[in-house]
Formats: sequence, structure tokens, C-alpha cells
Amino acid sequence: MRYTKIPNTDLKVSKICLGSMTWGRQNTEVEGHDQIDFALDKGVNFIDTAEMYSVPFTMETYGATEKIIGSWLAKTGRRKDIVLASKITGPGRGIFSDIRENLDFSAVSIEDALHKSLKRLQTDYLDLYQLHWPERAVNIFGVRDYNHKPNVAWDDNISEILERLEGFVKEGKIRHIGLSNETPFGAMRYMEEHRKGKLKMVSTQNAYNLLQRRDDIALAEVLQMENIGYLPYSPLAFGVLTGKYLNGKMPENSRVSKFPAYSRYSSESSTKATKAYYEIAKKHGLSLTQLALAFVNDRPFVTSNIIGATNLEQLSENIGSIDIQLSEEILQEIEAVHVAIPNPAA
Repeated sequence: MRYTKIPNTDLKVSKICLGSMTWGRQNTEVEGHDQIDFALDKGVNFIDTAEMYSVPFTMETYGATEKIIGSWLAKTGRRKDIVLASKITGPGRGIFSDIRENLDFSAVSIEDALHKSLKRLQTDYLDLYQLHWPERAVNIFGVRDYNHKPNVAWDDNISEILERLEGFVKEGKIRHIGLSNETPFGAMRYMEEHRKGKLKMVSTQNAYNLLQRRDDIALAEVLQMENIGYLPYSPLAFGVLTGKYLNGKMPENSRVSKFPAYSRYSSESSTKATKAYYEIAKKHGLSLTQLALAFVNDRPFVTSNIIGATNLEQLSENIGSIDIQLSEEILQEIEAVHVAIPNPAA
């Protein structure tokens, strides 16, 4: 395993982060515990979760993933062996409305979300606490283009959000704070407040993979120039970049077969690009999974790549990608496909 530090912190994290959103829906508690044990044996020390997991969200499974991690911590007593990150659910997107009365980042909401997460996780602190998505409307989760109209009524409260989070840092319940599904504007707006003396958002967690590289366009510069960590999720694009859906295949119990709404990486152009990447991998003796993950692992702005799996065989291959370094020839072939079919998924 390789390790790095989340910028502006003393958090030493593995370059592979164990994502957990399937635990409690596609995976049982026992399977979740087995994945944690396996990952730690392979050198992974970073686990990411969220209050709304498991995914797809239902109120019946709300908080289930944190409970599974919490029961593992209670059983093993290995809290100091892991860097643990979680997230507070953002507003809008009506399916989450039953989580609490107001889905926002008010003082009341943050206190409610954080304390419930800590209780489920059976810990008294989080190493990283992230805003799962902004309060303002942004083009994420399969939405390609920004629409300014919904933000006309948005009141900029970023300074206040930072003050609220800082209170929990001072109490020792949060060590560091971060963003998720954030844009260059949002990252820079938080940096503006940091320059005025507020806490710094040390990372952002966004979707990033061979089919969706829009953060290369502008956010990558912000990350570099402002020294902000980047935690890409969905590096295999809901499993599309394993190649298992090519040629019309639909494996039983796969994510897309179980949850057809998860189709943002399954467009005609995405399939065309996936086939091209598959041919590159095959030519060089790699699996498409290895190619896709190794590419993300070694992007210069990536701090830790958040991988997920539903079984130990998948998890082993995903973690093993850390030992693969793509040649300049392979990278040039990847770039040729990207130039021909840029960001086919939103």
C-alpha cells in the first residue's frame, strides 16, 4: 500500500480508501465486517461513509452503514487504526426529506446529524466530516449543465457554516472538515472565508472516472493552487468500467441490474468509450478494472481513491490496483479516447 497525507492535516491515509455505501443494502453486517478486515490486512486505513448510507437511500436503511462500522469498532476496538470520514446529508432532493425537519447546514441540523453519526459509529470523534453536497443548486448526480435560476434565491451562508463546524472541532468531535460534490466556485468561496481566518476545508469528494473527468477542466487547478485534497468516488462508474455490462450483458445482482435508475454511465457514448478503454486494457494485459483504477490512483491531484465492492474478490482486485502503474504509452492511448469522446457521462 502507498500512503499520503490529506493536505493541511496530520492524517496519514492510504491511497486507496474503503467506500462503504453498499453495506446494509447489498451487503450484510458480516460482509461489511469482512471487507473492513480484508482491507486493513492489505494496508488500507481510510474508511468513508455517510449518514444517508446505505445506497440507494430508504428510511429503513438510513444510517445502516454507520451502524455496521460502529459494530465493527465495538467488536475490535481498533478506532486508532483507521481514519474515519462521514458526511451530513444536503438539502433538496426530496427523497431524503424524512431524515429531519430541515435538510440544511443550520446549527440545529449539523448538531443532529453529527451526534447521530457518532452514536451509530460508536466513536466520540470523526477524523473528517464532510458536507455531502452544497445547499445551493449545483450540476451533480448526472446533471451536466449548471442552471443559475434555482440559485437566485440562495443566501450565501458559507461563513456561518464554517463557524458552526468550527465549534465541533473545538469540542473535539471533528478533527477536520471537507466538501463533497463541490464545484470550483464553492471550493474558492470556502477558501475566501479561510483567508479571513475561518477553518479550511481540507478536501473535496467528487465523482471522477474515465467517463467523467470534468474536474480536470477547472477544479484540478483549484486543488493544486489552494492545496486541497481530492477524494474521487465512483472510479468504476457504478461498475460500468469493469466491462461487465458490455455487449448487452446484465449480470445478476449487479448494481445496475438491481437498481436500473443508476444509469448515468450507461449512455450510448459512455458505452462506446468503455469499449475503447476495454481494448486498451486488453492490449496491455490488464483488466478494465485495473486500468480504470490505476488511472485514478495516479492522477496528480488525487489524495485517496474511494473504491467499493460487494464481495472480497472484487475488493482484492480493486485494492491491488495500487501496485499497477500505467505506462506513458497507455496514458497516451487513454487520452486519445478522452479527446475523441470527452466526458460522455455527466
